[in-house]
Order: sequence, then structure tokens, then C-alpha cells
Amino acid sequence: MAITLRFLGAARNVTGSRYLLDTGVSRLLIDSGLYQERDLVGRNWASFPVEPSSLNAVLLTHAHLDHCGYLPCLVRAGFSGPVFCTPPTAAIARIVLRDAARLQEEDALFKRRRHEREGRTGPFPVQPLYTADDAEACFPLLTPTPYGQPVAVGDGVEAVFLEAGHILGSAAIRLEARTNGGRRSIVFSGDIGRWDRPFLRDPEPCPPADFVVMESTYALRRHDKTDRIAEQLAAVIRSTRERGGNIVIPSFAIERAQEVLYYLNELLREDRVPHLMVFLDSPMAGSVIRVFEEYRDTLDEEAQRMLRDAASPFRFPGLKIVESVDDSKAINHIRGTVVILAGSGMCTGGRIKHHLSQNIGSKKNTILFVGYQARGTLGRLIVDGAPRVRILGQLRPVRARIEQIYGFSGHGDQDDLFRWAAALTQRPPQRLFVTHGEPEMADGMATLMRERLHGTEVTAPAYGEQVELI
Repeated sequence: MAITLRFLGAARNVTGSRYLLDTGVSRLLIDSGLYQERDLVGRNWASFPVEPSSLNAVLLTHAHLDHCGYLPCLVRAGFSGPVFCTPPTAAIARIVLRDAARLQEEDALFKRRRHEREGRTGPFPVQPLYTADDAEACFPLLTPTPYGQPVAVGDGVEAVFLEAGHILGSAAIRLEARTNGGRRSIVFSGDIGRWDRPFLRDPEPCPPADFVVMESTYALRRHDKTDRIAEQLAAVIRSTRERGGNIVIPSFAIERAQEVLYYLNELLREDRVPHLMVFLDSPMAGSVIRVFEEYRDTLDEEAQRMLRDAASPFRFPGLKIVESVDDSKAINHIRGTVVILAGSGMCTGGRIKHHLSQNIGSKKNTILFVGYQARGTLGRLIVDGAPRVRILGQLRPVRARIEQIYGFSGHGDQDDLFRWAAALTQRPPQRLFVTHGEPEMADGMATLMRERLHGTEVTAPAYGEQVELI
């Protein structure tokens, strides 16, 4: 009886994480993510390559959109099995999917009106990929599963969720399948986090396994150390204040927004930056803060202590969490320097586009990127130095100062990835698959891991590739 693994996403690219594992008696999908690279979003609209109703279960490594955002499409097409994930991931996925559906409905309406006005059509249907009702249909399927406790996820297949340290609730997943020849194990890394980060627990190292699927987002880079992040953020705020401009920070609502708030809180308490108004223009990020506070037992010891002392690391005087669209628009009428955090983190949708349209054309302002920008996204175009970018249907000159702080990344760098995989050198897997990285990163990590894991076959599979494990 063969076990096959098919790479349906995050294969020689970063987003759209989807891995189909078929043991012959159970069919499992590990992650169900959306593509966000502009030249790959057409895959979101394509039919799923197997009948969704044939899936026994879906397992989510975490609740970022590129790992869970395709779930409503899958359910609408007939999937009705359990969706296993950690308790915080279940809570955050509800927030993420509701928000994604709302944004898609709003964007579809906006584009439809714009296309009618301009007399043109776009490459994809002017309709939401899925609706709020589609998102709500997923929620009864979410099956919270504690870290470290084995759970049956299919006939003869058991899973264990292990702390990944990437975002709240993130996990690597170790699956063990019963076969005619005994048992075989496979680890899916999900997104590997970093050690000694604020408020998150450290990743658990990769356990021994016969097969490993490992991410490579920052495989050839080394991040700035934690103590440099605060210094860089303070320098950006002070210099922008001197120019009389605003600091606009495209930020993912999960983890990145909370981490930026954590450092702003620290800088303000120590009077290292001017005491400015800070707008978190993301109702979703505000909701996620409440999830952090609810699941405090999954945070690190320092964050738990702060919350016990009623001193949330994510709240401080001068912070306003913006809920309504009218309040969001009102920010543009404030005189003087303000800090604006808004999603989405790669500028592919959401309120950040409106703030970019208002601020990117002035030399006084700073656009500060604090997260990964996938190839083909608006954020990537800006950080790569495009002189003009299309925002909300209009070409706008890029005159604002563009800054990027790499140290904020929730993805482990080369040192973190090696640390996570260190135990594999003692018992190398039969095969290791490098995913979730642009081609140069995936190929580079594959080369490095071949040098470390003697006797292991290491590859960076292509989109759609299927391999037979046994």
C-alpha cells in the first residue's frame, strides 16, 4: 500500500500552503491556504484537484491566510470533515476567515463599480472568492487539539501538534501512519518561528521522522537581533517626526501588529520616542489581541507575568484601535505626525491601501515594512523601488521614504531553521522536502541540508508534483 504526498501549494513559492497526503485508506490535507502572489492568485479560483468530499480531514499548522484562507472554498465544494488545529488557531481562524470574506465582498463591489466606470474587465470574476456565509460554514468543523496530545485524524493515522513559535497557536505537525510494513512518520514544519522572541514560546525542535517537509522563507538570510529592532523602529519614528510626516506600517493583523505594539509600548515607557498618537486601523488585529489575552497560557513566561499584573504588552496610552470605516478615514485629517498600522501586511487588500494612497506621494512620510513581502504583491513592488504603483485603480508616484526592518519577521532565519532541524543530523530522515520559499531560497536550503544530512534525499518539489513515500 503506497503513501503519496502531493504538493498543491507553497512549492517553489511562499503562499498557498497545501499538502495532500494519501495513505491509501486516508486522505488528509495539511494546510488549506490562499495564494497571495499576484501572478499565482488564479490558482485560488481553480477547482481543487481531488474531490473535496474525499478528504478525511484537514490539519492546519496556523491561522495565517496563506495557510487557512482556502478552507471556505473547500467546504463549499463538499468537504465536511474535521479541521484539526490548536485551540488558539481555531479562535484566530474564525477572525481571519470572517475578515477575508468581508474584504473579498467589499473588494468585489469596489472593482465592479470601477470596471463599469472605466468600461473594462479584469482577469478574474468580479465576485468574491467566497462570502461571509461560506466562512461561517467552516466554523463547526474546527476541532481544537491541544499541543503534545496524539489525536486520530484518519484510519490508522495519528497526529501530534508541536509548538512552532511563529504566531500564537502555530504548530509543526508530526503524523504517524500505520502501513503493511509497520509505521511511517512525516513532519510538516509549517512556518518555523524564532527563539527568544517577545511573548511567544520558543519552537520545539523537529522530532525524528522518516520524512520531513520544511519551510525555507528566509533560508539564506540572517535577521537583525532583537535588541536592534527597537533601535531601528525608534530611529524611523524620530526622523519622520522631524520631517513632519506620518509613519505608515503595513502589518499583518496576527502577530506582527501585536509585536509592533509591544515594541512601541517599550519605547514609549522608556521615553525613547516622541509620544505620538498610534492608530491600529484593523478591527481584526484588535480581536486578535483579545485572543492573545484569552490564551495567555500559551504565551511565554514574561508575557504571562505582565498579563497577571494587568499590564498588557499590547495596550498603552495614546493607542486607538479603529473599528469603523468613518473613523479610519478621519485619520487622514489629523495634523501632525501619527503612527498608522493597518492590514494587509503585503498591501494586497484592506485599509492599508487607503492609507498608502494618502501618504505614499509625500517625501515627509515613511512607509515602514515589518514583514515578508511575497513576489508579485504591491508591498514587494514598493520595497523593490518601483517609482509608481497602482493603488485603488490609480497610478501613484512613490515619494515617501521606504524603510524595512527585517528583524520583525516571525519566520526563522537560516540559524533558526538549522536549530529547528538540528536533531535530524542524529537520525536523518529518508527524504526531506524544502517548501514555502521562493526558488532561490528553496534551492539554497536544499543544498545546505544535503550537506548536513548525509544519506537523505533532499529536494525542492514543484507545484503539483506527487511523490511516493513508500
